Amino acid sequence: MVGFLIWLVLLVLAWPLAILALLLYPIVWLVSLPFRLVGISIKAVLDLFGAIIRLPSRVLRGPRAVRG
Repeated sequence: MVGFLIWLVLLVLAWPLAILALLLYPIVWLVSLPFRLVGISIKAVLDLFGAIIRLPSRVLRGPRAVRG
């Protein structure tokens, strides 16, 4: 009997939360999109700086041997 009551409480509480999550998910996705684009841009700039810093050592190392 207690298990059945727990299932009823879960049903009453969970379906509004599920509908709310379905309605809010696209809005949250749209709000977070600019932050993701900024993160991608920052990662690209940092990778570029890293490549520029490592360039002299790569040039001095010379061509790599072809592995067979």
